Amino acid sequence: MINQNDNMMQELRHVAIIMDGNGRWATKLGLPRTAGHKRGVETVKEVVKKAGELGLPFLTLFSFSSENWSRPKQEVDELMRLMKFFLIREQDNLAKANVRIRMIGAPLEDNSEIYQMIKKAEQKTENNTGLQLTVAFNYGSRNEITRAARKLAEKVKSDQISVEDITEQSFENCLDTSDLPDPDLLIRTSGEFRISNFLLWQLAYTEFVFMDCNWPDFTTEKFEEAISQYNARERRYGGLEARSSL
Repeated sequence: MINQNDNMMQELRHVAIIMDGNGRWATKLGLPRTAGHKRGVETVKEVVKKAGELGLPFLTLFSFSSENWSRPKQEVDELMRLMKFFLIREQDNLAKANVRIRMIGAPLEDNSEIYQMIKKAEQKTENNTGLQLTVAFNYGSRNEITRAARKLAEKVKSDQISVEDITEQSFENCLDTSDLPDPDLLIRTSGEFRISNFLLWQLAYTEFVFMDCNWPDFTTEKFEEAISQYNARERRYGGLEARSSL
């Protein structure tokens, strides 16, 4: 069990999670894939609550990639329904828990129902000062990087900056995550060992923990186990000396 006041929690600021394995969880139980996604939403609520209890400042969840639109229409429709359900049913609870919600990803049409619901949730919680919950929706990291490059190109084209002004920092300022620290820890469930076009720039020095369980079976105890693995590591950031004592 992790103590909320552990020194580790002072070092661990940002956890990112690839929530994988909903469909496989359902298939193993002889259920439709949509049942896995529904159970996965319950896991999200449990993990968000635990993150708040641990005093974690930032949690980022990969909920729906830009590539997921190619899945069967019935599954996509169910995922959209669950996202809307989460935004409607949970935003009040999250607001009361002092959680701030924000979304990152490729822009959606302003008049779409899901866009309006996302904006409403962001506005309702924008002044909260607790856990910042970032949901990557319609997100693909290559798309994000391409959009950032275009922003810089437009600034050069309009003489706002020169080519010489382009630095790592100016590039980061154009990313969706410009106001977030890079993740300290990435967790991926389902036993897969890949990052699936998620936060490619931001994960440069992130510690990875791969869990051999599907997302619906990812308990708060497994969350704490992943954090404990992170705590046991020594981060060097390319150097010989660790930057922090964990």
